[in-house]
Amino acid sequence: MDKKRYDDFLKQGVNVLDYENVYVEPSVTVGSGTTLEPFCVLLGLTTVGCNCTVGSFSYLKNAKILDGAEIRSSRITDSAVGQNTTVGPNAHLRQNSVVGDNCRVGNFVELKNSVLGQGSKASHLTYIGDAEVGKDCNVGCGVVFVNYDGKTKHRTEVGDNVFIGCNCNLVAPVRIASDCFIACGTTVTKDTVKDDFVIGRSRETVKPNTANKYLVKK
Repeated sequence: MDKKRYDDFLKQGVNVLDYENVYVEPSVTVGSGTTLEPFCVLLGLTTVGCNCTVGSFSYLKNAKILDGAEIRSSRITDSAVGQNTTVGPNAHLRQNSVVGDNCRVGNFVELKNSVLGQGSKASHLTYIGDAEVGKDCNVGCGVVFVNYDGKTKHRTEVGDNVFIGCNCNLVAPVRIASDCFIACGTTVTKDTVKDDFVIGRSRETVKPNTANKYLVKK
């Protein structure tokens, strides 16, 4: 960023921690009270609201970031983030993804052409592709929205107040109704109705005194 743009930002109440190591294209707008940390990149028609934080090594292109949002070391392209939402570190939002207000998109979470409703959380290691997730949902660690059958992309719809446990696969096209609980380790291939509890894993088998047959002796 050149010194003139830096001075303009200061007058607007934008806090740039190291202007020589921040890249902001002329088409970008940033609101007052927002902090730009070193090594962030803002391109295209990106707009950042007031009182936001754009953390180091974040990359925003044609992104819309609303007031109070926090972006940490993440990549957001052609997508929008709601008020008081946190993204990252190391998250990726792309292809017209929309994250609502008061959401959490955590580390190594990817959204592609999807909506995450107000108050919903996907905290880590999850892929949400071609989906619409409702309000106040929990998407657990390792969940995959299975959107591609080898020929065509399909969509998944998730209602409000749905709990999706760790390591679940939602095989599109599929609809998860509101107030459902999907137990961890479940592969969902059929639509559900409100208040369903869905579990699709087999119970473990324990064979005593057998592990030594499989362990490598040192």
